[in-house]
Amino acid sequence: MPTTKVYNLQAGEVGSIKLNDSVFGAEYNEPLIHQAVVTYLNNQRQGTKANLSRAEVKGRAKKPWRQKGTGHARQGSRRSPQWTKGGVAFALKPRDFSQKMNKTAKRVAFCSAISAKLAQKEVVVVENFDIKDHKTKNVQAILDAFKLDKSVLFVEAEANENLVKASANIARVSVENCSLLNVYEIVNASKILISKPAVKSIEEAYADGSK
Repeated sequence: MPTTKVYNLQAGEVGSIKLNDSVFGAEYNEPLIHQAVVTYLNNQRQGTKANLSRAEVKGRAKKPWRQKGTGHARQGSRRSPQWTKGGVAFALKPRDFSQKMNKTAKRVAFCSAISAKLAQKEVVVVENFDIKDHKTKNVQAILDAFKLDKSVLFVEAEANENLVKASANIARVSVENCSLLNVYEIVNASKILISKPAVKSIEEAYADGSK
């Protein structure tokens, strides 16, 4: 059973916590992590792009001039793609990019991703994210204390309005509720700061296979 240190928001060590081995000590499974990331990104695509083909644009289909003897290149229609305001060759049409991934595979990918982050010392467990107000300087103080200068993900167990508002003006910082945390967010963050209650919630959700 892996054990990791617990810190306060000033980066001071205040204890340790034992982590569930099935969640935070899972075997690395790169194919499933890749599949989970691709599935997530494809499900974010709207698929609403659309162009008009030569059959759909306005204009006459009549041949603009005779085939030979004019000095012009031969043309069949003013709606052809080479004409201004002509149709688009291989016009894109709305499509559904969504993919599905079964529940067990998603669970294995999640545990594998967060276990790999922990093994690489890119997961930091903090007591809580109790900050007194929603000023940006509060979150900046946390980043300075832990010496974080790259992308950071804060994971909280419950809604924390002060944390969300205080981090809104820092581009490299994002905040997520542990119930909505996904594999893409885990692998995309250089460092993950997760509250102690969020760790317990994740273990409860993933250790028994309910997620």
